Amino acid sequence: MAAKLSGALLDTSVLIAGAAGAGLPVSAAISTISLGELVAGVRLARGGNARRVRQDHLDAVRGAFSPLPVDDFVAEAYGELLAHARAQGRSEKATDLLITATAAATGRVLHTLDERQASLARSAGLSVA
Repeated sequence: MAAKLSGALLDTSVLIAGAAGAGLPVSAAISTISLGELVAGVRLARGGNARRVRQDHLDAVRGAFSPLPVDDFVAEAYGELLAHARAQGRSEKATDLLITATAAATGRVLHTLDERQASLARSAGLSVA
């Protein structure tokens, strides 16, 4: 995993909660996987008003961030995290693993409200806020 920290990676849970802002480094980033999760949230919204609110939020996130891609480095970190999780008998969501792997591969501190995801990241030696 990456050794040098270069900012924050905001998990989808932080984006949904609207917690992106106060106390976060200027260099905060998101994973492209979070955009996918937000798009799914728009598509799964029940009712026009909820869909519009979610779409507006998605548009704001797209305007605020240039998402980090899943590249070869993220894929390598994903494989390491997946093996780590399985060795512990854990069954984690692929999206959580990919977002955590993005933080690992880019040397960023993972900001998440998901305690299960934070626990796995910490057990793998990653910085979590």
